[in-house]
This record gives sequence, C-alpha cells and structure tokens, in this order.
Amino acid sequence: MPSTDRERRPFNGFLIWRARHVKERPFIVILSVLVGLVTGLAAVLMKNMVHVTRGFVSGQVQVDGGSLLFFVYPLVGILLTWLFVKYFVKEDISHGVTKVLFAISRQNSMIKPHNNYSSMIASTLTIGFGGSVGMEATIVLTGASIGSNLARFFRMNYKTMTLMVGCGAAGAVSGIFEAPIAGIMFTLEVLLLDLTLASLVPLMLTAITSYVIAFFFMGDASLFSYRIVSHFEMGNFFYYVLLGLFSGILSVYFIRANLRVERFLKGFKNPLKKMAVGGVLLGLLIFIFPPFYGEGYSALDLLMDGDAGGRLLSNTYFFDSRDHAWVVVMFVICLVLVKVIATALTNGSGGVGGVFAPSLFTGGLAGYLLYLLLGLAGIHVPASHFVLAGMAGVMAGVMAAPLTAMFLIAEVSGGYSLLLPLMLTSVISYLTSRGMEPHSIYARRLALKGDLLTHNKDKAVLTLMKLEKVVETDFQLVDIDDTLGDLVKVVSRSSRNLFPVLDKKKRLLGIVLLDDIRKIMFNQEMYATTYVRDFMTIPDTVIDSGDSMDKVMKKFEESGAWNLPVLHNHEYLGFVSKAKIFNTYRRVLIHFSDDE
Repeated sequence: MPSTDRERRPFNGFLIWRARHVKERPFIVILSVLVGLVTGLAAVLMKNMVHVTRGFVSGQVQVDGGSLLFFVYPLVGILLTWLFVKYFVKEDISHGVTKVLFAISRQNSMIKPHNNYSSMIASTLTIGFGGSVGMEATIVLTGASIGSNLARFFRMNYKTMTLMVGCGAAGAVSGIFEAPIAGIMFTLEVLLLDLTLASLVPLMLTAITSYVIAFFFMGDASLFSYRIVSHFEMGNFFYYVLLGLFSGILSVYFIRANLRVERFLKGFKNPLKKMAVGGVLLGLLIFIFPPFYGEGYSALDLLMDGDAGGRLLSNTYFFDSRDHAWVVVMFVICLVLVKVIATALTNGSGGVGGVFAPSLFTGGLAGYLLYLLLGLAGIHVPASHFVLAGMAGVMAGVMAAPLTAMFLIAEVSGGYSLLLPLMLTSVISYLTSRGMEPHSIYARRLALKGDLLTHNKDKAVLTLMKLEKVVETDFQLVDIDDTLGDLVKVVSRSSRNLFPVLDKKKRLLGIVLLDDIRKIMFNQEMYATTYVRDFMTIPDTVIDSGDSMDKVMKKFEESGAWNLPVLHNHEYLGFVSKAKIFNTYRRVLIHFSDDE
C-alpha cells in the first residue's frame, strides 16, 4: 500500500493540521514569540562576538594608546570582512536596514537564509578590529531575516511575512539595546506601513520576548553606566530648541557626506585598491581621533560627566592642550564633523556595519558641544541632558524616526524624566532635516530608484506593483510599408484597436489607431494606393522598461493617454493600458490591506 502524503511529508501534514486546528491570528502570536526568542539570542550572540573579538585585538596592543597599529587593525578587519563576503557569502550584505526595506518593497519580504548569520560574522570582523560603525543595522537585518525565514518555513502569506520581518527588526533592536519600546517604534517608523492592533500585538510580544532573553543572559547591560537622576528644567527650554535645529542641520550633513564618501570609493573599480584607500584613510582618522575606534559608546559614556573634555583628549596629539577650553571645543567640532567620514570609509571600502551607533555618537558630541559653548558664555546646563538630547536629535534626523530616538534614549539611560526635552529636540531635528532632505539615510537609495515603500498606501501599492506584470503583448504588428488593404486584413484578425508599427530591428516607429482609419477602411479603391505611413502617428510619451510604477502613472497623467508603449533600449516590448494598471492596483490593494 503506497504511503500517504502525510507519511511522506510529515511537515506538510503539520501545516495541514495547523490550518485546521489553529487559526491564523493565534498562530501569528505564537510565531511572533518564536521570532522574539531567536532574535534575542542573536542579539546576545552578536554582542558577545564583538566583545570577544575586540578583547582579543586590544589584548595584543593597547589600542587606545596612540599605537601605529591603528593604521593596520581597521584595514585588517575590512580585509577579513571582504574575504568572508566574497568567498563565503558571495553577495553584498552591507547597509542592512536598506536591504530590509528593499526586501519588503521588491522581494515579497523574502530575505535569503544566509542573512540569519552572515551579516553578524561580517560585522563582528569589521567592528572588532576597529571599524567606525555600529552593529545595530546588522542585527536588524539578522532579525528581519529570522522573521522572514520563519514565516516562509511555515508557508505564511506576504502580509504575514512582512509582519514577521517587522517583528524580527523590533526584536533585534529590543535585544541589542534592551529597549523594547524603541524596537517597536523603529519598526513602525522605518519599516512597516500601517499601525493596526493586529500588527501591534505581535510586535509587542516579539520585543518583550527578545528583551527578556537579552536580560536573562546579560543582565542590565545598557549602553551607559551613567543614570539620569536630575529632572528637566523648564528654563533650558530654548537651548533644547537650538539643539534641535543644530541636530537637524547636522543630520542632513551626515546623510549627504556619508553618501558622497561612499560614492567616491565606488569610483575605484578594483576592490583591493578601494580597500587600501579607504582602510588607510580610516586608520589615519582613528590614529588622530582615537574615539573613532569601534562604535564609540565608551566616549559617549565619558561625556555624561561635564568635566570630560580632558579625558576625551587623552592619548591624542591634543593631550597637552586639554586644559585650554577652546582646544577642547575645536576637538569636539572635529569629532562631530569627521565621524561620518570615518563611518563611510569603513562601509565604502568593504566593511559591514551600520550608521545607528555613528549617528548616536555624532549627536552626543553635538549636545556636548552646545554644553561647552553655553558654559563659555556663562550659562550652566547639565551636560548629560544635552548629550542625551543631542543623541536623540541626530538619530531622529538621520533615520527619520523621532519616536524611536526619543524612547531609545529614555530607555537606555533611565531618563524618562527627560521625555519633554528628548521629544522637543527629536521633533525639531526631524522637521528641520526633512525640510532639506526628504528621506532618511536608509530610504534615500531606494527612493531614487522608486523602490521605497512609504506610509502613503497609494504609493506603497504602486511600489509593490511590477511593470512587467502589466505589459500587454497581444497586439498585431504592422509594417510601415504595408498598404491599407494589408492593414484591414490585420484588423480583421485582431481584437485590439491599436496597432504598433515596427521596423526590421523591432524598433517602434509609431502606432495606428482604429479610430484614425475607421472612415476609410471599407473604401477598397484606397487599399492599394494608401500606406500605413500615411496615417501612422508617433506617441508623445513612451515608457522605459526600467521606469517605476509611480513614474509610469505620472506619464499617463501628463499625456492623457490610455495606452503607452513600453521600450527596452528602443526595442518594442508591448503596451501598458490604464485599465490593466487599475485592475492590478485593485488586486494588490486588496491583498495589501486585508486585515482578517
């Protein structure tokens, strides 16, 4: 007796049993807890991998003592990362959050399984050897990959898979920072499209589970040993407004400088040459500015004490001048402006890491800089408050995520009494930066290509639609030298009222509309003397095969046409009609918005 499908495929049998006995929503709850469990373990593993690697490297030489090995270590880390990516991963895994956004927009939320671990290994090599980046974007990609692959393993649909990608990202941020509220806010602001109760509950469960796992293994291992005990003073309100404006402008600089440096390094086609140039420049910056070594959180911890200027200059060429206030100010200004360059050099030359930590580092220094300047003007404000508010401000501007920034800083510092200044600085920074730069650093690359999902549902649905899915090819083709008699025979075989005219190389020369020949098509006296060229028209607008759907819709709107030809390198592919787009749009919208 042949074996049944259940016996041959026990997992398929489980899926059938689950579909019959466990409803969709309860199963999503179970799956979200599972994602939180795994992402929490991944965050713990990531932290320990970086810590052990950094300990091994620093154990060989005192890296914070101005050693010439500053020139070597970052380059070694980037080289090891490049070798790992090239020969083991064989795929670009940099810019983790951008890759998550692209997966949601263009890959049906499917992330390749190797991302469950590959970016963690690569980032450990980069950061452990002194690369001036953070591990947070890496763990976000890891968490999103875990959520995506678990959802795919259980054969979930696109919407649930997208939700699990968001849950994985929330769990990753929650676990790495031990900040569950920030994890939820990050996912809602940066990754997901709509806030509904159906999506919020799984996000909360994942974030809480990941936090519990991280706390169980690592205790209360927050970013800072410093804890806020003093309260916000309303008299300093105006200075936080200034800090918000400064943070917003600095965020725009951070985004543009980062992309510009990476673009410069992309000009080197030889990866070894690119690595050498980027690695040497990075080593030089770290040698001059030791706080750039690694993530930089230890330097931020120092800034919480208002008298940290001298210690910040320790082991630098500026050490002997640490008692001169303006030298400290100039040194901090250099750190604020140059940190983003060190970050871009690390990523652009082959390293793997994120801008999460660098934005916090830059913001903390910006807050400390304002504290110093106010002090020189005889105005005394608490340094820790301004450092934390600056961190929230720049993070909000760079990531376009003011709620994430506000709650993250409050959670990691215990500074819930500072919610008002954190909120004020974050919102002002966000508004200032968005006025000059419409997209976050994560979204800008995708926005330029039309691959970005947004909170605007119409644009999101257009992004999810693919041009090749709406191109119609069932048109009867005609030649420019065909007679009217030839054309009438073609019309009799066609169900269309539009006829493309092509040359021998399949290039579009024009179109013939049935309405244009309707009055003469039955006049047989003209069949042999009238040619297609006599009534062919040239379309005002054409669609390129690489155009985004948003751009396609703009072309329809501007031209007023109902059908537009699609070309690839001037070669005719077919036509797109408004009717086909609207029908596809309705189907995608129903699939996208279904909240059963």
